[in-house]
Amino acid sequence: MNHIPTRRTYLKLSAAVAASVIALSGCAAGGTPAAEETGPVTIRFTWWGGDARQKATQKVIDAFQAENPNITVKGEYSDWTGYWDKLATQVAANDAPDIIQMDEKYVREYGDRGALLDMKKLTGLDTSGIEPDTLKSGEVDGELVGLVTGVATFCIAANPSVLAKAGVAMPDDTKWSWEDYRKIGQQVSASGAGTGVGVQYGDQDLYIWARQNGDRLYDDSGKVVIKPETLVSFWKHTLELSKSGAGPKPSAIIENASASLNQTAIAKNEMGFAGVFSTQLTAYSGAAGQELKLLRLPGESTSKEAGAYYKPSMFWSVSSRTKNQKAAEKFLNYLTNSQTAADIMLTERGIPANTKMREAIAPKLNATDKAAIAFTDAIADEVRPAPPITPSGGSTITDILSRYTSDILFERNTPEKSAQPFIDELSSSLRK
Repeated sequence: MNHIPTRRTYLKLSAAVAASVIALSGCAAGGTPAAEETGPVTIRFTWWGGDARQKATQKVIDAFQAENPNITVKGEYSDWTGYWDKLATQVAANDAPDIIQMDEKYVREYGDRGALLDMKKLTGLDTSGIEPDTLKSGEVDGELVGLVTGVATFCIAANPSVLAKAGVAMPDDTKWSWEDYRKIGQQVSASGAGTGVGVQYGDQDLYIWARQNGDRLYDDSGKVVIKPETLVSFWKHTLELSKSGAGPKPSAIIENASASLNQTAIAKNEMGFAGVFSTQLTAYSGAAGQELKLLRLPGESTSKEAGAYYKPSMFWSVSSRTKNQKAAEKFLNYLTNSQTAADIMLTERGIPANTKMREAIAPKLNATDKAAIAFTDAIADEVRPAPPITPSGGSTITDILSRYTSDILFERNTPEKSAQPFIDELSSSLRK
């Protein structure tokens, strides 16, 4: 599922991290040391997500407060499209929440400029249940600025009811190609049962396309290395899905990209196939009123290299200016290590990174949660290492890719004329 932040997000973020550097240069980062905290405290906790995540998170907060009456957790919730604008404004104003739900694209962005606390300083934070390589996914230059909550993989969700109405059989995902994806989408669309396939252009889509074509978006040093011909083929594929009738028309593609999860076409039973993260299966199935089916990405069996990878679903970060380190540490321990929290959240924020909690919740999972874990386990021998962490400034890719793709979909520009300008603009947005 694509969510496209505006360019204003990046401009606010640039101001935010610059302001944080100025503010932090005049005082010791990290707020009030844990040993100095006394009496009741209030911490602010912000996150994004759909209705299911909002309700589950509030239950976790309520349970934590019941066990820790001296700590009040004030929840601040929004959907993805408004989340980053709001956070950038808060950080710029030195009013950041104490605990922040963080996405991979923004970890280095905020971490490089001192806006996030090195959680290695929280000596009471227990990370023993998280595998070392998984834990390191939240490190920036040796500092732990993101505590991974879980893992997920990008894949295809199929809507059984739409396929049944269309008279189309569930494809064999161990063999299908992107051409098969287009053809089956055309069949569904032609039947009148709904739109065949989603047309998506998020950075994960581009990462996967590049990898399947033996290419990369960034190298390990954070340099943009994708070849122009890879971008051209990606956009030609995107355009063909729309023009062939397999996918929606351009206006509907743009609308669906910014829709909340519950309002996407596949969640409303108006589409046969769409890209999702594996751990969104329960939320999408709940919205659709039926269990959707997870499938491998097309092209995996015939590509130069498999595109699928395990992505940290998201992270917890702590503001470097929190005044309540001890309370923040206690709540982080609860989120990460509490059986109660794990029983409430299940796989809502990814398959738990804490392997102890992952094992503990297994008997309590519903059918879709179990299916998400089963799918993730089933492709364990097929996934490749995750891409390098998004370089500082790289969060702009969502806006840049959206603009170029929109122009191509509406035929205001061509893939051939867009490739090198895209590379140049993305490269220039990175902080050296």
